[in-house]
Amino acid sequence: MRKWITLPQKKRKSASMGEPSNGQRGEPNAPFGASNDGLTSNGLIPQLFTSVPTLNEAASYIAQTTSIFTGCFSDNSVERDSRNPIVHAQELETFSCGQPRGYVASICDLPSSSGSHSTTHAESSNTATAAPINGEITRTSARVASEDASAHEESNPTGGIGISMFKSLIDRARRTVHGSADDIGWLQRASGMPPVEDGTERFTEILDNIRHGLHKLPNSMVYLLVPGLFSNHGPLYFVNTKMSFSKMGLACHIAKIHSEASVEKNAREIKEYIEEIYWGSRKRVLLLGHSKGGVDAAAALSLYWPDLKDKVAGLALAQSPYGGSPIPSDILREGQLGDYVNVRKLMEILICQVIKGDLQALEDLTYEKRREFLMKHQLPRELPVVSFHTEAGISSTALATLSHVAHAELPAVSPLSASDQPTKLAVVIPLGAVMAACAQLLQIRYGEKSDGLVTCRDAEVPGSVVVRPKRKLDHAWMVYSSLNDDPSEADASQVCEALMTLVVEVGQQRRHELAMKDE
Repeated sequence: MRKWITLPQKKRKSASMGEPSNGQRGEPNAPFGASNDGLTSNGLIPQLFTSVPTLNEAASYIAQTTSIFTGCFSDNSVERDSRNPIVHAQELETFSCGQPRGYVASICDLPSSSGSHSTTHAESSNTATAAPINGEITRTSARVASEDASAHEESNPTGGIGISMFKSLIDRARRTVHGSADDIGWLQRASGMPPVEDGTERFTEILDNIRHGLHKLPNSMVYLLVPGLFSNHGPLYFVNTKMSFSKMGLACHIAKIHSEASVEKNAREIKEYIEEIYWGSRKRVLLLGHSKGGVDAAAALSLYWPDLKDKVAGLALAQSPYGGSPIPSDILREGQLGDYVNVRKLMEILICQVIKGDLQALEDLTYEKRREFLMKHQLPRELPVVSFHTEAGISSTALATLSHVAHAELPAVSPLSASDQPTKLAVVIPLGAVMAACAQLLQIRYGEKSDGLVTCRDAEVPGSVVVRPKRKLDHAWMVYSSLNDDPSEADASQVCEALMTLVVEVGQQRRHELAMKDE
């Protein structure tokens, strides 16, 4: 039998303690803390701190708040009898006096001042079990629902729904934060892919020769430039490069495709372009695709190679997301927090209704779609391929870069004479600044170098000659000139010329190797 500490009657606070359980007022052997109800006025919260009203109110508020959240998000909700506001006896839990909890230390097995033992505390069948604070601490606890989970879900459907919603939110948050971390560079980890060859040094030599007036592109080919996504809304896309080639007497065309269409649809159009050029000129076609244009061109050669192998001289991919891009992947991936605001629907409205394109064009650049396509259709091994990727600058100067995307002709104030020309005003937008900001975001989030839209690892085509320049160039620089370009550096048209020259050399080298094997 436990021994209780007895206190003098004058030190007891009967107002907070209530009447003694034995009905004798002023009984000196009554244990401290024992009462008839042992609960708050509403019959739900045990009075753990009856001697300090402030702590008692705080404990009651915390217990009530915990009970509400427990009922919504936990299976361990406290059940109550609507006919009896007192908590069931089995919902109370006692701790042994040898293991103190909370604010009260247990005092057990001590003799009273009179040397006698106190009487045991009576238990009532209609009220909750109350233990003396000096010996044991009584607190409310949730009934364990693991014994009968299905029955509990039926009796408390709100808790099950809350748990399901909370788990769904956590899963979406985890998927959003993880993003494309496992997908970036998947081509380099895929088995069966041919290795790449570094052609940066040779590319630098060719570019230096071009800047000194030494041009080696043959006139026996036709050069086809394939623009990327949203190029229909950029009037100057590849215009400077085409003009530069035309000045050298080279036949150069810009493929007039719907850049916001799907990859397979554009591949079909490019195939028709190549056949039309070849039958009209009897010259083979050398292709250079930028961004999605490189993906479209590669798809055309992969899908229709038997029809095009005698008509194509090679392919250069400049800043193309051949393996995919984290930007469209993170935007369109399902099961993310963005589903709550329907990001996919917003992108569909922007591309389909505003730009008059096809959402499939953006989906085809995701890692999932690119992996699915490349597992079925790969570039032919005998095709000369050069892949080019860059890293965008993320300095404060890069964040203030403006790109020249178009020009507007201003009407003349006076009538024009034969020699007068309309005034042209450059249309600039902070496209370079946006690319720099995106590159910084990808660097911080994934630790990957990129041009702002395409990571360097995803732009390397298996089996190709890879060019990795040290110069900081963003994704838009290849087709739109920047207002702060360094005149001492090569411009975009010279870089395109150097890439195509390198493709020609790679093709000549491979033909020579094949001839040596035949001999």
